[in-house]
Amino acid sequence: MNEIEYLEHLLPHRAPMMLLSRVIAIGEETAHCQVDISTDHFFYDTASQGVGAWVGIEFMAQTVGCWSGYQARQKSQVPPMGFLLGTRKFSSTISQFSAGMTLDIHGEKVLENNGMSAFTCRIEHQGEVLAHCQLNAFIPPQASLAAMTQETN
Repeated sequence: MNEIEYLEHLLPHRAPMMLLSRVIAIGEETAHCQVDISTDHFFYDTASQGVGAWVGIEFMAQTVGCWSGYQARQKSQVPPMGFLLGTRKFSSTISQFSAGMTLDIHGEKVLENNGMSAFTCRIEHQGEVLAHCQLNAFIPPQASLAAMTQETN
């Protein structure tokens, strides 16, 4: 990726559901984003004083979404809306992410066929892997997405 794009150019999300803080790098088959955990994060729970590790699945999904949006922009297309189909083998070494942590979210494409995609994803903090999974997503072809949009209007 030659120039880091703003998240808003790559994802259809807006506050408060834009959970990522920044894009670090996007390649042909990989994406790297970061999340700053703070007490004002949308999913911060004051009772447990953290963001549940399960939210990491959405961090990973949004990182994959940035990858998809970047690929579309390289073809002069509008970043598509994708659908998280599920995860496999999600595992986390911690139950929550604490305020002050900066998380590195990595996604690597392992399969892409006819809109179906699979990515191996991981969340790191200071080089230590805290969570990982395989994420499965569907991104409708641009023509199908346009038809879906017209039907709902």
